[in-house]
Amino acid sequence: MIKFTNVSKTYHDGDKSLNGINLGIKQGEFVFLVGHSGAGKSTLLKLITREEKLSEGRISVLGDEITKIKTNKIHKYRRNIGIVFQDFKLLKDKTVFENVEIAMRVIGTNPNKIKPRVMEVLHKVKIADKYNKYPSELSGGECQRVGIARAIVNKPSIIIADECTGNLDIDNSKSILNLLNDINAEGVTIIMATHDIEMLKMFSKRVVVLEKGKIIKDTKRDLYEVSV
Repeated sequence: MIKFTNVSKTYHDGDKSLNGINLGIKQGEFVFLVGHSGAGKSTLLKLITREEKLSEGRISVLGDEITKIKTNKIHKYRRNIGIVFQDFKLLKDKTVFENVEIAMRVIGTNPNKIKPRVMEVLHKVKIADKYNKYPSELSGGECQRVGIARAIVNKPSIIIADECTGNLDIDNSKSILNLLNDINAEGVTIIMATHDIEMLKMFSKRVVVLEKGKIIKDTKRDLYEVSV
């Protein structure tokens, strides 16, 4: 589903964020991407979403070599990917319902299909009772549930979660991870970047460890052995 072949990324200032990355992720996998700040996690994720362009190598996603996707087709490619952000990125002047429905409106979904689907995903993430609330009226954990609802509402094949529990306490972090695990069980591929080793201990998932732009470990062994 996702394949990096000898991928490197060098920024204009000469900083080499990724160096010779070879990585394959199968459909339906749940992968933790781990490393200190500056290890290259965010850059790797941005290459998948085409927010950044690689400097060397090849990346294929869902059978397409994404470096060959024309600029005016990137928005269509990104419909296959849902993104969950650390800082939620909710529109403060929009309700929970409106924050989720906007993801459907921007891709031209039939208006008659929007309300049923939005309410379906709000129930799935257990936030439907707050559909008419504004972000300021929600807790951090509730805001992240809205963010996840927005990410899955268009039924993407891949979910990218970039430090999505970074602003949450341990209980809310566990709740969000359980929710992502449930979504993964439905066949959605999930790539979650984190620096929180304690979070890794909750699930026996694949762990890819980055250090200075290189993969130094790729394992599903005892997560207690993982250190960064």
